[in-house]
Order: sequence, then C-alpha cells, then structure tokens
Amino acid sequence: MRDKKQNRQQLYSDEYFEKGHWGLKIRQTLVGLFGWVCVFVPVIITVLSFWASYNPKIIHLWSYSEGIFEIKFIGILLLFAFVLVSLFAVGMTIIQNRKRDRVVEQWPTFNPINQRKREDQLGKFMDDRFGDQEFREHVRHYQVKPEQNLDTDQIHQLYEQHDLNDLDE
Repeated sequence: MRDKKQNRQQLYSDEYFEKGHWGLKIRQTLVGLFGWVCVFVPVIITVLSFWASYNPKIIHLWSYSEGIFEIKFIGILLLFAFVLVSLFAVGMTIIQNRKRDRVVEQWPTFNPINQRKREDQLGKFMDDRFGDQEFREHVRHYQVKPEQNLDTDQIHQLYEQHDLNDLDE
C-alpha cells in the first residue's frame, strides 16, 4: 500500500528506467542508436570527402567542387561566428570583472556594527512619533497628524545626533 502512495506522489515517471518494460527499452535504445548513426555518418562522410580533396590516398566518397566550396564557406562562417562569440565573451568578462571590483568587492557599504544601533534608534523614534510597533502593525486605519510628518532629512539628522551616520566616514 505504501509503494502505491509514494508512486502517486511522484511528479513524473519514466517506464524506460522502471523494472520490466523490456520491449520499450529495446525499441527506444534502437531508435536512439539509429539517431546517433544518422548524426555521425554524414559528418564522417563530409570530413572524409573534404580530406580526400587534399590527400589522394583517402577514399573519395564524393568530390563535387561545389560541395568542397560549400564546406569551405561554412567553415569560414563558423570561424567568423567563433571569433565574434569569443570577442563578446572576453568583453563581457572584462566588464563584469571591473563591475565586481567596483561594486561587489566594496561590501559591506555600511558599518555592520552601527546598523543594529541605527535600527534601534529608528525603532525608538517611530515608537515616540507614531505609537508602539504592535499598534502600528495591527491598526487598519491611521491618520497622520500634520505635526507627525517627517522632514526630508529627519532620519539623517537622527543618525547624526547619535553619531551613527556612515555616509560621512
């Protein structure tokens, strides 16, 4: 009973890798091998034919001048694509390394010791200004009085009063 429950919980199944199903395994293996043969045979024939155009000792499976021209043309295109991709990869590597040196290596960009103190001071400030944290988190509607609005740099000034401003260091 437990095996059936575990099989139902599995998100995928593949009969090829399960016990049994020998007909399926043989058929899929043969199809896979046939597919690989269909990939390698043309490649081998093409390479041997191209090589045979330069070495008369190699068997000539075909020797059409148009085919040799096509192979050379595709080779030039692939070489050009390889050069472009290589330049792009090297360029992006250089850009990322410079960015990492400028940004990531500067971590932390704040004083981690003062961070906890800043959080505590800000918590006290908000408690004094707007009520305790539990009240602020559970109230549905709250109308801020005009005198409770924050000035643009009020938190910055709070940090400066308590000597917790890391921007000036």
